[in-house]
Amino acid sequence: MLETKDLNAWYGASHTLHGVSISVAQGEIVALVGRNGAGKTTTIRSVMGLMSKTTGSMTFNGNDLTSMPAHDRFRLGLAYVPEERRIIPGLTVRENLQLGLVASRGKIDEREAIEEIAESFPRLKERLDQEGVTMSGGEQQMLAIARATIAKPKMILLDEPSEGIMPVLVEEMGVLFRKLRDQGVTLLLVEQNVEWALRLADRAVIMDQGEVVYESSSAALLADKEIQERYCAV
Repeated sequence: MLETKDLNAWYGASHTLHGVSISVAQGEIVALVGRNGAGKTTTIRSVMGLMSKTTGSMTFNGNDLTSMPAHDRFRLGLAYVPEERRIIPGLTVRENLQLGLVASRGKIDEREAIEEIAESFPRLKERLDQEGVTMSGGEQQMLAIARATIAKPKMILLDEPSEGIMPVLVEEMGVLFRKLRDQGVTLLLVEQNVEWALRLADRAVIMDQGEVVYESSSAALLADKEIQERYCAV
């Protein structure tokens, strides 16, 4: 479904990704792990079209993403949940969800979509008329994920979804991600909580200093404490 080949990226003059090649098959959950500064966030920002300078190739469902703007990538079915959530101040939960439907251009019934997403996110169902930024951090993360999924994307890129979230909500999030996968949604997950990510994902990719250094099944990496210590330990 998603493939990058020899992907390079820069922040200004700083060359941060060095020939990153990864692939994600339809219906997989893939965990992208590694230490802070390894290039994980830069990789998914590049895939989403949010880096000002990249080289190499990126394809999604057979579509060449290389020179495509971010909003067109979204319309292809590629959604993104950033680390900082970006819940819009002054807007209710319902209104934040409505933003997720803008790019559908009226092809999705708004009322039905919000009712359906509220059933999938019970913590949001009771808060549809509450201002989004007044909720807890975990509830805001759920809202960010719901906003990304309401337009029924084919794939979601998630950046550190468990960061700063209570353990009970992290586990709820894991149940939700498995449910999305079972519904055919593909997930690429950047995560510092390595053990949780590996228990959740089908495959794992480790990055270090802007390069892919290791790939395996998640179960194999979960059992390999030496590799985890070498590339993921703080």
